[in-house]
Amino acid sequence: MSAAPDPAEIFARGAEEGRRRLGQSLVELVSTSFIAGFTIVFGIAALGVTRGFLDPVGEGVATVAGSLAFGVGLVFLIVSRVELFNENFFDPIAAAVERQGSWLVWPLVRLWSLTFAFNLVGGALFALVFAVEGVLPPEALPVLVSIGEHSAGRGLTAAFANAIVGGALVALLSYLLAASDSVWDRIALSYMIGVVLALAPFEHVVVTTLHVFLGMLLGAEVGLRALAETVAVVTAGNAVGGLGLVTLSHVAQVSGEEGESTD
Repeated sequence: MSAAPDPAEIFARGAEEGRRRLGQSLVELVSTSFIAGFTIVFGIAALGVTRGFLDPVGEGVATVAGSLAFGVGLVFLIVSRVELFNENFFDPIAAAVERQGSWLVWPLVRLWSLTFAFNLVGGALFALVFAVEGVLPPEALPVLVSIGEHSAGRGLTAAFANAIVGGALVALLSYLLAASDSVWDRIALSYMIGVVLALAPFEHVVVTTLHVFLGMLLGAEVGLRALAETVAVVTAGNAVGGLGLVTLSHVAQVSGEEGESTD
């Protein structure tokens, strides 16, 4: 078994991946973001179907089983190397830190804004497909409605704090992926983070927005204002957790190591 790479090597790997992500053409970035949006809906649907079938057994069993089912959706995303908002925080920031003379502000804004927009476009279009009567088993429908109403009705303070945790989890996944050496490592890491993300659930703006939107399509009592507030608050929390807690902490860690090595 090979030794785990040290933080400086993980950071260098992340920077290399970040340069690839920042250098995508417009068509590539839009298409990979769109694909990620509809791919994660598979995980949402799997969660709803599993919980719906197992709710008669018990709420706890159904919740755990649904989380285990949702993890597969994150595996699909990571193995296919598509672009998911928040999961692309660490690598591009690492590339920006390594770049001399520029913080790559425009490439970062371009990456994050297009990823965010087309994650939602792809996911919303696929949610419309899943909302067609007969696509999902009837047992899944009340579960998905309930999840949507819960996410939109959590309360702004609770949603913000919860989204900090969700953002930190997904950004941590990026860091761990940079430390992995095989596709099996990537599968295991993405599956574990996906399960933990769904278990609470911890809020990730794309997943949460699509949960709420699909719930609305199926009859959830959520208004457009509540949806917009949820998107804004969860995005802010994800940024604090993903950028502030995880990504910038690892930047400081590597900068501290480099400073010690030059003394």
